[in-house]
Amino acid sequence: MDQIKAYFKQLVAINTKDWELFSSKLQQCVHPKKTTLLSVGQTEQYLSFIEKGSVRLFIPKLEQDVTFGFCFEHQFVCAYDSFLTQSPCNYQLETLSDTVLWRISYEDLQEVYSLSEIGNTIGRITAENLFLLKSERELSLLNQTAEERYVALFQKRPQLFKEVPLKYIASYIGVTPQALSRIRKRIS
Repeated sequence: MDQIKAYFKQLVAINTKDWELFSSKLQQCVHPKKTTLLSVGQTEQYLSFIEKGSVRLFIPKLEQDVTFGFCFEHQFVCAYDSFLTQSPCNYQLETLSDTVLWRISYEDLQEVYSLSEIGNTIGRITAENLFLLKSERELSLLNQTAEERYVALFQKRPQLFKEVPLKYIASYIGVTPQALSRIRKRIS
C-alpha cells in the first residue's frame, strides 16, 4: 500500500485524512500467473494498482489473441472504458506473472471523489495518464513501421522483454511471431 501512496505523492500532495479515506477502501488481491481478472462480457468493477507482477489486456480470437496493452508494477490497471461506463467489456485482462493488486471498487471510488479534497484531482491525473498511453499507442500504429514500434518499445519499456512472452509482444506491435523473429534478427 505504501507504493500507492508514493505514486500519489509524485502527482500531488495528499493529506492524512484523504489518504486514510482512500486506503480504507483498498482490498489486496493475490493472483497466480495466467489468472483471468476480467472476461469478455463482464463489467469492470475495480480500479487496481499493481504492487507486484504484470497484466496483459487482449481480445481473445479463435486463431490468435490480439494483445493491445500491458501493465506492470506501480501502475494502475483495469478495463477503464468498462469501469467508467459500467457496461460490459469487449476484451480480457490476464496476469502474466504472480501478481499482487490493491483494488478499489467503482462505488468506493465515487465515494472517495465526493468526500475527499484531493480525490477528483487524483482521478483526473490518472485518467490523463491513461489517455496519454492510449494515444501514444494509437499514433505509433498509424505512424511507425513494425520495426520502429519494436525499437521504441524496447527503448521505453525494456522490462517488457524480460517479463512478457515474445508472442504477446508480436501481437502488441501488430506482427506475427515469425515477423518479430525476423525484425529481431535484422536489428541484432
